[in-house]
Amino acid sequence: MTNEIVKLSAAEMAAKVKSGEVSSRELVDAHLEVIEAAEPSIKAFLKVSGDVAREQADAFDAKSADEKAQLPELAGVPIAIKDMIVTKGIETTAASKILEGWVPPYDATVIEKLKAAGMPILGKTNLDEFAQGSSTEHSAYQTTHNPWDTERVPGGSGGGSASAVAAFEAPLALGTDTGGSIRQPGALTGTVGVKPTYGGVSRFGAIAMASSLDQIGPVTRTVLDSALLQEVIGGHDRRDSTSIPEGPRPMVAAAREGAKRDLKGMKVGLVKELGGEGFQPGVQARFDEAVKKLEEMGAEVVEVSCPHFEYSLGAYYIIMPSEVSSNLARYDGMRYGLRVMPPAGVPQTAANMMAYTREAGFGDEVKRRIILGTYALSAGYYDAWYGSAQKVRTLIIQDFKNAFEKADVLVSPTSPSTAFKFGEKMDDPLAMYMNDIATIPANLAGVPAMSIPAGLSDDGLPVGFQFIAPQQRDEVMYKPAAALEAALEEDWGGPIWQSMNTPWLNAAE
Repeated sequence: MTNEIVKLSAAEMAAKVKSGEVSSRELVDAHLEVIEAAEPSIKAFLKVSGDVAREQADAFDAKSADEKAQLPELAGVPIAIKDMIVTKGIETTAASKILEGWVPPYDATVIEKLKAAGMPILGKTNLDEFAQGSSTEHSAYQTTHNPWDTERVPGGSGGGSASAVAAFEAPLALGTDTGGSIRQPGALTGTVGVKPTYGGVSRFGAIAMASSLDQIGPVTRTVLDSALLQEVIGGHDRRDSTSIPEGPRPMVAAAREGAKRDLKGMKVGLVKELGGEGFQPGVQARFDEAVKKLEEMGAEVVEVSCPHFEYSLGAYYIIMPSEVSSNLARYDGMRYGLRVMPPAGVPQTAANMMAYTREAGFGDEVKRRIILGTYALSAGYYDAWYGSAQKVRTLIIQDFKNAFEKADVLVSPTSPSTAFKFGEKMDDPLAMYMNDIATIPANLAGVPAMSIPAGLSDDGLPVGFQFIAPQQRDEVMYKPAAALEAALEEDWGGPIWQSMNTPWLNAAE
């Protein structure tokens, strides 16, 4: 029973809940069983909130039919939350020792919306500390494993959410995407990861990393599930000054239309700068095959050039650390979180307390980025570094505008490689940063982007295919994504995950 239920898509689970075939409590119990069996080998969760999830499921099940009819389609379906999003009454750490033990007194806007939709919260998922990393190896607590090969990384920073969904520990999850932290783990774990338009989903209650880049988004196993979830969490929020006044776009309708696999009249732009040299041959091969599928469904494929994309990595690694150094200054040991007093013999001053607290509380990668950002913002360097990076950002935004005059949607591989082994890139930060070369431009420009599975590379590991749409036109990427998903799954004889070995599911039975 557990195996059958957890392998359904979230939309299928929702339909069974609506028909009365399955209760929300049964869905929660089934996923908690899988979590118990899978966690020793996957380690996707930092905190499992089983009692909370059961309470929320029971409250949903107790509602009348009329009350349930007023709720969104995903009502009753459980969800996991990246531990970068605050949850009232559930410990939230951003995978950092500096926030160990912190229990928020309020919910993020997206959590309020999930609760209002009757969606139980299974727990908080692991990440690179303060969402800074591309492998989830920089968590202060544990290293999350890729369900496809537990000797390999799940990507990052949101490897916990991606692995939880890929391993059937959760049907849905939320992540945050600053430079690819939803899409790159999606590519490496064979899941669907979406970064909405900047401002399309409220950031109120998302722990700030780089405020002009951060965006909360869905992590799912199907394109339709992502559309359903994005419509639940999207919309204007007066508590977020960057929130877009318009409500969510018609993404569910676009995904359902895409499943018909008719893309006549759609122009797909192949980004010349995002592919070829530096991309693993198996990754490029699956991408090229997927592009042919789009053509077979009637799409017109055109090549577009975005000449300033080659500077996106450099610009990002100046803008992002600069915002990190500003945002993380609040962790001073004064108000909440960790406090480490200076040892005996050292003056017991506020400045010394802050220094010892940050030394003990922050990990190496976070310290590296704080130092980089503080340098870039320092007197005499601000214009040369930060100012120049912002000018490059403007050029990248213009590149996107020019490209969208020639194409409705842009496509590229999501990540240049498949999942790599633990430790392979830990000693080379620049090699690690290169993982986000194809995902960063969308964050710099604030445009929506999505990664879907494109098949398995020659090494038997998942490959991601990225769609990028114009700002505030998120639905435009959902139609071709759903069409490609349907075409590929017909070729594969079912979803990509059927090729994955899942011994923990047998244990859960």
